[in-house]
Amino acid sequence: MLRRMSHRILVVDDEPSVTDLIAYNLRKALYDVQTAGDGREALRLAREYNPDLILLDLMIPEVDGLDVCRELRKSSAVPIIMITARGEEIDRVLGLEIGADDYVTKPFSMRELMARIKAVLRRTQKDKDGEVESSALLRGPGNLLMDVERRSVMVGDVSVELTRLEFDLLHRLLINPGRVLTRERLLEQAWGYDFVGDTRAVDSAVKRLRAKLRAVAPEADSIESVRGLGYRINTVPQV
Repeated sequence: MLRRMSHRILVVDDEPSVTDLIAYNLRKALYDVQTAGDGREALRLAREYNPDLILLDLMIPEVDGLDVCRELRKSSAVPIIMITARGEEIDRVLGLEIGADDYVTKPFSMRELMARIKAVLRRTQKDKDGEVESSALLRGPGNLLMDVERRSVMVGDVSVELTRLEFDLLHRLLINPGRVLTRERLLEQAWGYDFVGDTRAVDSAVKRLRAKLRAVAPEADSIESVRGLGYRINTVPQV
């Protein structure tokens, strides 16, 4: 009996040996896969193929990975896992700041890559299924209101557009008011896997989240950085 392909994954890398290896392993795990060798092709396939997740190498021709990520984030919340070379730390941090969900560093093991993919897709599927782990409505300072079931955040009458990851981070902080959540714990709970690398991904995601809240109302950003530990949100009354 034929088994149905599951999620659609777009693999973007200009090295055929890399795309072939990743595509082979993904198809073996019954993912539906398309590949692109440059940024223009990646943007075209992102529109036409409508992937559930994109693996995006930063150093690709035509349009580089950072610009591809910027362009996608103008209209799409599709999860993006960056593939970076070991020496590309600056570009990796910038990629996280402009909206990538995670990254893996070359050379990487397929086991690690598959774990990251499964974690991101598991979080995405939870969003689609409407799974609710806490009160349906959560409040924060500055007239912030999170509707967990509808996956929406309002500050007063203004909707705040968050990525899945930013929403999950804010959710975790709101259901633990006044408590410090370590970066490692946020990686495990919001990203969905055990901590195995640099926690800079958490800092970049929190920075984006805070900027979006402040852009609507400065008082809505009640997230505090606790030096050497992690983050907390001011204690707020719950609905």
